[in-house]
Amino acid sequence: MPEVSRLSQSSRALVHARGLVKRFGEFEAVRGIDLDVHRGEVFGFLGPNGAGKSSAMRMIACVSPRSAGALTVLGLDPESDGPAIRARLGVVPQQDNLDSELTVRQNLEVYGRYFGLTRARVRATATELLEFAQLTERAGDAVEPLSGGMKRRLTIARALVNDPELLLLDEPTTGLDPQARHLLWERLYQLKLRGVTQLITTHYMDEAERLCDRLVVMNGGVISAEGSPADLIERYSTKEVVELRFAPDETRPPQRILVGLVERSEQLPDRLLLYARDGESVLNALHQSGVRPRASLVRRSTLEDVFLRLTGRSLVE
Repeated sequence: MPEVSRLSQSSRALVHARGLVKRFGEFEAVRGIDLDVHRGEVFGFLGPNGAGKSSAMRMIACVSPRSAGALTVLGLDPESDGPAIRARLGVVPQQDNLDSELTVRQNLEVYGRYFGLTRARVRATATELLEFAQLTERAGDAVEPLSGGMKRRLTIARALVNDPELLLLDEPTTGLDPQARHLLWERLYQLKLRGVTQLITTHYMDEAERLCDRLVVMNGGVISAEGSPADLIERYSTKEVVELRFAPDETRPPQRILVGLVERSEQLPDRLLLYARDGESVLNALHQSGVRPRASLVRRSTLEDVFLRLTGRSLVE
């Protein structure tokens, strides 16, 4: 009976992959991953540069053939049904590729014609999407003078012209200022409320924690962990983190004091991180032991703590 249940869930998944592999020559960018993306959810790929998340996304978008493994998108095989799948997708690339020779409205209307939509429907859809993207007042403007946030909202609006069943967003807020990022998050949340399934790649922890119902952490072409942000924090971190900062000449607390007091500790050049359920209790116990850091902070664990534990702190070029 459990096997039947799993098969039933797989058949309903908009994206279903088992043992999915992508090779470039002898280099294996994606090394046999399994995943299911279900209708109506926001699913995230989180990982450092070179983790394989963009390669996985390109296979799902039917623009890069898989090297091995099984993959279905919208119940179809990308190898034989690529055009049919792409007609039902909305794709937001990492770099905006708007047509600078067209106005804001024309970028939507011309793109809509590629999907065989009538002129009347394209005009009506463009009007709706301009309002959704808060670009109505800029409809007749050229694209080039727009701010980065406006261009990003227009790119997302354009990806919605064909009323896609699955929206793919590759690093949707890279390079945007905080105000533009928050406005874009609001637009994506509105799409979620409308039932639009979204697949997002990002390296922003706060973005993944805010937007994603479920996500996978990828590293070195494999999936290191999968679950909701809350599940991953509970599984790989603690409820709270104590950050202690010391001057270069100050002595840090010896390991024997930390044993039994915290679940895990991490020595960094500029601070000491202590992972525990009750940060205030840890801080009080350290003060009673004579530990006097220059500065201290008790905060809740975040997805960034999980990410760094799973992928390490070394810079990946």
